[in-house]
Amino acid sequence: MTIATALDTLSPLLGDRLSRSKSDLMAHGQSESYFPPMPPDAVAWPETVEEVSALARICSEHGCPIVPWGAGTSLEGHALAPQGGLCVDFARMNRLLEVHPEDMDAVAQPGLTREDLNRDLRATGLFFPVDPGANATLGGMAATRASGTTTVYHGTMAENVLGLQVVLADGRVIRTGTRARKSASGYDLTRLFIGSEGTLGLITELTLRLHGRPEAVSAAVCVFGAIPDAVECVIATIQSGIEVARIEFVDAATAAAVNAYSSGSFPEKPHLLVEFHGSEQGVSEQAQRFGDLAREMGGEGFRWSSQAEERSALWEMRHKAYWAVLASRKGARAVVTDLCVPISRLAEAVEETRADIDASPITGPIFGHTGDGNFHAILLIRDGVPEELEAAKAVSHRMVERALRMGGTVTGEHGVGMGKLDYMSAEHGDAWALMGDIKRVFDPTGILNPGKLIPPAG
Repeated sequence: MTIATALDTLSPLLGDRLSRSKSDLMAHGQSESYFPPMPPDAVAWPETVEEVSALARICSEHGCPIVPWGAGTSLEGHALAPQGGLCVDFARMNRLLEVHPEDMDAVAQPGLTREDLNRDLRATGLFFPVDPGANATLGGMAATRASGTTTVYHGTMAENVLGLQVVLADGRVIRTGTRARKSASGYDLTRLFIGSEGTLGLITELTLRLHGRPEAVSAAVCVFGAIPDAVECVIATIQSGIEVARIEFVDAATAAAVNAYSSGSFPEKPHLLVEFHGSEQGVSEQAQRFGDLAREMGGEGFRWSSQAEERSALWEMRHKAYWAVLASRKGARAVVTDLCVPISRLAEAVEETRADIDASPITGPIFGHTGDGNFHAILLIRDGVPEELEAAKAVSHRMVERALRMGGTVTGEHGVGMGKLDYMSAEHGDAWALMGDIKRVFDPTGILNPGKLIPPAG
């Protein structure tokens, strides 16, 4: 049993939709983070669930690894192929199959991106709320349990996926969940596959919970003199019952990077950026309540608007943050960290992280989804300078230890992949071994996205 034999067997099934060209392999062997290239031996572009089932069966028979591919935007090496094998690119399975406006749900293929889905839904008055920033595919978002800026209000992928169609390692096709809004029927297999990072099966269809588009949206921005003041304002906002749809934090270094990137004039201090959804009167009242609270807690320069153009201007800093940070150091690439702690420990976690980065030889602005305790440090390093990569890894390691000490998690939304594998035992203890046992039930030969998420074999 060999990879080459599996690929030779797949060739008649897929024709020119199976590629072994160097350019295709390299395009599917790179990530957006610091991992070196790890190309597969071939790339497949299936168009139907029947083709996915057939290729899984063939790969299972020949022991060929299968690595699923969405948009390639993951940050922990999820879609790299450390053992070679077949990369399954779902770009051609990208249709919106059904929309049920009266039930506020839809059925989509995994290669459909969230932006294309919402464009398709415009006429219905509904939308899909999960926004991880990148225009990721729905299959990839489910596989990594993605979240993002709207999580504080709408929840993660786990709360917004009702059911799945999944191809197992041996080619069997199963369905999990239904279109009903609740069920007490058996194990919750849908939640098991969400966040499994392609290690348990290949997602070929998703049934999604939709939400009504708000009548009105308002946005607000406020400046603070210090990080703890801004984060304490977040905690007070949540505890006061102000219904924020988004509440984001950027530090002074991020504000400076955005100013340099887009000729902005933002005060180079910590900022909170907030958004409210609801009726015209409701969003106005919520914005004013937030403004009053922010001023009580030392906030300055409070501005808000419900006009689309003005809202975009207020949110410019957050929308451009990642690219501005990358541009702030010419030729640099990013080691992107991703921690989540109980919100009561957030100010402490952010302040300790800021001090740690400032004491290191690298730079790293901080921003994040403070409404749910999730934040990112964007650690900038130069290619070919190993001491900078080691410094970034050391800072990231201390961030992980800090999060676990505070009762948090090593990854709030980016997932485990290969990058967080070494920390799973510290967070989960014996439960991590149990994850490996579950993996072997679904994938006894270990061909599905090997080297990710679960304990290494042996």
